[in-house]
Amino acid sequence: MGTIWELDFYSRPILDENQKKIWEVLICESPLTPNQSTDNLFKYSKFCPNQQVNSIWLHEAIAEAMVATRTAVGIAQSQQRPQKIRFFRRQMSNMITKACQELDIPAQASRRTYTLEKWLQQRMKDFYPHQRGYQADAATSAFVRYQSQTPQLLPDALQYEQWAFVSLAAEAFTEMDEWEIEFGEAFPLSMFELAPETRIPGIIIFSARATPLAGWMSGLELAFVQLDSGKPPRMLLETGASESWILANIKDAQTLAEAQGFSSAKQKAQQVHFLAVQSTPTSETFAGFWLLQEVKEN
Repeated sequence: MGTIWELDFYSRPILDENQKKIWEVLICESPLTPNQSTDNLFKYSKFCPNQQVNSIWLHEAIAEAMVATRTAVGIAQSQQRPQKIRFFRRQMSNMITKACQELDIPAQASRRTYTLEKWLQQRMKDFYPHQRGYQADAATSAFVRYQSQTPQLLPDALQYEQWAFVSLAAEAFTEMDEWEIEFGEAFPLSMFELAPETRIPGIIIFSARATPLAGWMSGLELAFVQLDSGKPPRMLLETGASESWILANIKDAQTLAEAQGFSSAKQKAQQVHFLAVQSTPTSETFAGFWLLQEVKEN
């Protein structure tokens, strides 16, 4: 499995001597497996003068980070180049994408920047307030939330035959590395300090085309699944920075009650949940399995 980085490049609540906001790039590694330690994840930060905010400076900073991580872990450049870089600020898309393109690294707007979010929150609380020029009134939420687009029908490639609500105890995911999964992504539940007995809710979809369906889904940059309680109620699949898809329509009271139970369990599990793909309900393997978290406003 390759390495994925998360990146934020934006102004911080710190003013320079000319009363201009200082910018900063933050780059960190995404943990991709349930048992991966988060203690040694690669992190890189660098302040950027206001007058140098452009894709050239960012390109150089990313290249510098690549050198830093090679030095830190002592491996070859070809082995450490991230397979992609995730970012969450849509307004920075052009600059980030251009900087990454110059390094032949795909850039992906995403809501799977969990490690970056926690790092930003920590810096907002413990680091920036101690910097010269700190402006408390500018220290708003570390993250931005974009309103999702109007939900669309699933593409033909993602059509399936059945689906079901399920749940697993958090401790079950310690064995996830041993499960047979063709496509998917996870993260350590230790990031959220969940008790072993916490129920992690999920949805499994079943399809005779399970493998191609999961392969197609793996390219969507899955974010989270949520209940839309409108009329009619439905389960929505959120992807990318703001895309939304109608995963399933809810047609009866029993299914609605299960959907509400899913939402309640998500809340108790700090919004952690999962989406899986199997060929049949009796299958012992997964064509796809993704651990997800819905990031809420701070």
